Amino acid sequence: MAIPDVTVLGAGILGLSAAYACARRGARVRVIETHHVGAGSSGGVVGALAPHTPEKWNPKKQVQFDSLIRAEAWWTEIAGATGCDPGYARLGRLQPIADDRALALARDRAQQAETLWQGRAAWHIRPATEFANWAPVTSTGLVTHDTLTARLHPAKACAAMAAALQGLGAEILIGDHAPTGKVIEATGAAGLAELSGHFGVQVGNGVKGQAAVLGYDARTLPQLFVDGLHIVPHTDGTTAVGSTSERDYTDPTGTDALLDAVIARARAAVPVLRDAPVRARWAGLRPRAKSHAPMLGAHPLRPDRVILNGGFKIGFGMAPELAEMAADLILDGRARIPPEFDPAASLPKPTP
Repeated sequence: MAIPDVTVLGAGILGLSAAYACARRGARVRVIETHHVGAGSSGGVVGALAPHTPEKWNPKKQVQFDSLIRAEAWWTEIAGATGCDPGYARLGRLQPIADDRALALARDRAQQAETLWQGRAAWHIRPATEFANWAPVTSTGLVTHDTLTARLHPAKACAAMAAALQGLGAEILIGDHAPTGKVIEATGAAGLAELSGHFGVQVGNGVKGQAAVLGYDARTLPQLFVDGLHIVPHTDGTTAVGSTSERDYTDPTGTDALLDAVIARARAAVPVLRDAPVRARWAGLRPRAKSHAPMLGAHPLRPDRVILNGGFKIGFGMAPELAEMAADLILDGRARIPPEFDPAASLPKPTP
């Protein structure tokens, strides 16, 4: 490749998505990844593209909504261009309604969703019997069913995006290579650790997650969110359950009794999973900025570069919209970024 217009450091979902958005606009793009495509949390197994609740609306929720709406065309285009299935499907999500208070809250959210989701998705209240044995245990006999939530297979999605990039003439290099051209740093937990070390305070960190893949085929059914767990059926006939959120750990990629507890909770919440065999166990670090929001803007240590990081638990869902924002910034110098996403939101405040 000739000297690239844009170099992206990091081949996780945010880096690949930003690279793809730039390449689609005709830029010459190079991606440099230290380990392999989809390393870290982007190579996980859960893949829930789930919205925040339709209430107390803010810019982050609006960007997430826009991204979830954009996602179907985004992933369909990638699958069509490559023949690689990212496992995307917008099949919605079920959540149990525990009691009268939860029912009143669900009704309020359903009403707000009519406006906030602009008629493009809905938040329904349904009898659990409509979903037969796939419904989670619920004392009221009711569940919420939102139609905005989607799923994909993280590792397969990253592989599909890498193939799409190469189809657009982009280059993906593995190892230690010097960046040239304009630079986007999307280096995940390692990038946040660098910032924390420089400033001497927690700017962000890697939160360990453990998840499992069960041998149960529910590929045409909505995913579930119950007891704090995502239970996500995939196109390959498996169902993923996760995840833990661990701030303290010694082995970032090892699984242990905490995952056993996750599996037990999932089986208790959805009895049809009780005899499903465990096909795989996974663990990795998910980047979480101090602000809890994605981080996008001038890099605090290298202001001539753009940083794209964070997105704890919501990175895959927000990737399409964040990618377009990053492309606007790096290619056109146009910043249409909510203030909450500014890296300064996670940095220590200057002393007077």
